Amino acid sequence: MSGPLLQVRGVAKHFQGLRAVDNVSFDVARGELIGLIGPNGAGKTTLFNCIAGAIARTTGDVQFQGRSIAGLDPGRIARLGLRVRACAVGQASAAIFAREAAGRALQDIEATHAALTAWLVGAGELPDWPGLDAIAQARDFPARHGAIMLPWTAARDALSSTAPSG
Repeated sequence: MSGPLLQVRGVAKHFQGLRAVDNVSFDVARGELIGLIGPNGAGKTTLFNCIAGAIARTTGDVQFQGRSIAGLDPGRIARLGLRVRACAVGQASAAIFAREAAGRALQDIEATHAALTAWLVGAGELPDWPGLDAIAQARDFPARHGAIMLPWTAARDALSSTAPSG
């Protein structure tokens, strides 16, 4: 196959007027390994999630091996051989938690904590908490499990009358 293995063209992702990613284009050749560096909040993880199909793009296209992968689910994209990883899973987990935590009872947070802990070790389904599907691929990386659990553990401990002291 000639030409780039991966082509990203005009990819944008907007969240209610916020331009998290705006008109990004680049190519990756076969055998090439690239990294994306930028400050917190620059949109790196959002871009990776757009490429991997974890979140829908507002505009733009991603082609892998000469075929558009627009609309394919992340599992299908991975089975095609495209593996896109971002390391900001702790930040993503905290944002997912914070976006939906307001007004939740301690029992709900405890139940989600327990279900998420079980899911991370392969002993259950992904808990029913909006947005958790965005970090589902991180389950395959046990070193990241602590970062995923941090917001739920912190909230559970802060709200619990039997929170550990220390």
